[in-house]
Amino acid sequence: MYAEPDPCAHDFPAVFTHETQGHVFTFMPDGGQRYQALLASIEEARHRLEIFYYMFQDDEAGGPVRDAIVRAAERGVDVDLVVDRFGTDAGDDFFAPIIDAGGRFAFFNPRWNTRYLIRNHQKMCIIDDETAIVGGFNVSDHYFKPPEENGWADLGVIVQGPVVARLRDWFAQISGWAHDPNAQYRAVRSMVREWDPGDARVRLLVGGPTRIPSGWEQYIKRDFNRARRLDMVMAYFSPPLSYRRLIRKVADRGKVNLVMAAKSDNGATIGASRALYRKLLKAGARIFEFQPCKLHMKLLVVDEFTYFGSANFDHRSIRINLEMMIRVEDEELADRMRCYIAELRDASEEITPQLHRKRSNPWALFKWWLSWSLVYLLDYTVTRRLNP
Repeated sequence: MYAEPDPCAHDFPAVFTHETQGHVFTFMPDGGQRYQALLASIEEARHRLEIFYYMFQDDEAGGPVRDAIVRAAERGVDVDLVVDRFGTDAGDDFFAPIIDAGGRFAFFNPRWNTRYLIRNHQKMCIIDDETAIVGGFNVSDHYFKPPEENGWADLGVIVQGPVVARLRDWFAQISGWAHDPNAQYRAVRSMVREWDPGDARVRLLVGGPTRIPSGWEQYIKRDFNRARRLDMVMAYFSPPLSYRRLIRKVADRGKVNLVMAAKSDNGATIGASRALYRKLLKAGARIFEFQPCKLHMKLLVVDEFTYFGSANFDHRSIRINLEMMIRVEDEELADRMRCYIAELRDASEEITPQLHRKRSNPWALFKWWLSWSLVYLLDYTVTRRLNP
């Protein structure tokens, strides 16, 4: 009989590092590690800080990070902080000390107009032009808490190497748009459409509201089309039909392991994922629901390619939100990340075809369908507010 893991007994893995193609990637599965690394990087900055977060809150975590940014500006560091207005509850007064200290600050979409329709869901902190911290986490207390305190299971990555220069190029475009009160919606579409990820084995892919598939969408579809192995850990999973078909084809050719959320701040996102399980299970995919705490990770391993960054695997992150994902082509890293994903599977409940059929009573099916409809059509943040 299945026994749900005790959240107090779950320990996130230690920090681990991988070097490839002139890059050093330091993976931080533990929230406390991520928080200390972010604070230390800001405190140690000497020349420049370029920071974007979707959510930056006035709480036990956000206050000290804001204060560290203020101190950096006071000692002469060139500071530029941009946050998404929709995702961030903190107001102008909270960020004013950064400007008073000589730094730059902007809300990505400060007021209700066509600009406000764009969600800039990216997360990055670039330090002294040489190091970046990326991943799925925002600056808010619950992204750094341990499982027993209802924290999120997430992943942060310290990046050193040539791709940091590409992150700086991309940040400059984001910041320029955010600081321009007359910037137009179509400029964002052009930024995404014209972004060149290059031809290296470590690439920065971006996504956003374009009529044609973005670079992030093009690469993931291309890799899925030939893949024989897919391992995914995803907080929000409600992709368009074409992606679900591709995943089923991967399962037909080889192996698919999907680690989904069993706990979230938004029950609709869980129901939306469960609405898609039946056909995936029928195709041979194995599905696991992570039990110890809320899941916020965005991690894919497709054959020898590892993807990490800000994008969920849902309609909005694939085709609407501004997102960034780093794609690394390296078999050794892919194997290491699959070992990490296996640890998450060990703390999960496997959703077998038998268990899914048992759960699929008419009321559950209706709720899952309704959840999928809401999540597919609306920003998941909106649906969270509809489900307090």
